Amino acid sequence: MSDANKRLAFAITEFLADSIANGTINKDDAEGIEVAIQCIGEAFGVDPSDEKHKSQFSIKPATLPKIFDVFLTTQQKAASSNQEAAPAPEKAAHTSVNSGPSADSIKAKAEDLKAAGNKEMANKQYAQAIKLYSEAIELNAENPVYYANRAAAYTQATKYEQAVADAKKAVEIDPTYGKAFSRLGQAYFCLGKYQEASDACESGLKLEPGNAALKSTKAAAEQRLNEASEPAASAPRATSATPRSGGGAPGAGFSGLGGLGGLDLGSMMSNPNFMQMAQSMMSNPAMSSMLQNPAMMQMAQSMMSDPDAMRNMMNNPEIARMAQSMMGGQGGAGGVEEAP
Repeated sequence: MSDANKRLAFAITEFLADSIANGTINKDDAEGIEVAIQCIGEAFGVDPSDEKHKSQFSIKPATLPKIFDVFLTTQQKAASSNQEAAPAPEKAAHTSVNSGPSADSIKAKAEDLKAAGNKEMANKQYAQAIKLYSEAIELNAENPVYYANRAAAYTQATKYEQAVADAKKAVEIDPTYGKAFSRLGQAYFCLGKYQEASDACESGLKLEPGNAALKSTKAAAEQRLNEASEPAASAPRATSATPRSGGGAPGAGFSGLGGLGGLDLGSMMSNPNFMQMAQSMMSNPAMSSMLQNPAMMQMAQSMMSDPDAMRNMMNNPEIARMAQSMMGGQGGAGGVEEAP
């Protein structure tokens, strides 16, 4: 490969690096440009960071923009000379067709405005950035980048509806522009429209599967959606179907007795007086021995499956006296206060 080609490639990498340093290139795009610099260097066998290569291939103090300006000036002079040499009628006709700024110069002016807007964004001057991007759009309304950049500025300025509109316009102009979907997802997220944000990011990820900004916004949106769909946690209600167990816990020892045949165990368990009586009974050695007897357990299960038998037992004064005796005289059934 000739040295001329290497010098040109080296000059391109210098131009791109200078554009990152002076803010011409948006910070969001800087990473991609740095990758491009490395790729150009590898393809042409030059290393922008190597001092030997700098001394061998750098064109400084000249720069590509300066060389390009010289070229444009020369081209314009050549065009002017050709026009002066042409016959008068043709010159007049040419002037009437091309009166005013050319399309290329208008697009170049729009690019200058975009670059200036990028600098204002870097300085967090969002209102000024919006103004400059708007002027660029007035000159070239078919460039999706201008709308996407203005959407970013609107988002930073908390004007989220305008950001959504600009991002949609960018997608409309170029449906393959992944960054437009990123701007749209961010604006929707800021509006609290998490499903729309997730959908926009999903569309963008189909175009750019590795885009970190799209992944991050989509993950945050889906987390908010999951939080909104989760039912409020509620405390479990103690019933005959959900017995309580464990040493010394309310109702300990009753989990093996089956259902209560229609009696409301939940209400009984919530009555502090009943629970005090139950705990006293369970601490009695005689009751503990009885519950370990298989025959007694079978009889208790049979009684608890029959509501009438259970009520008769509870109303039997002899049973009440026995219960009081088993609790060691601690109040008995007659001392339980009804819950209000």
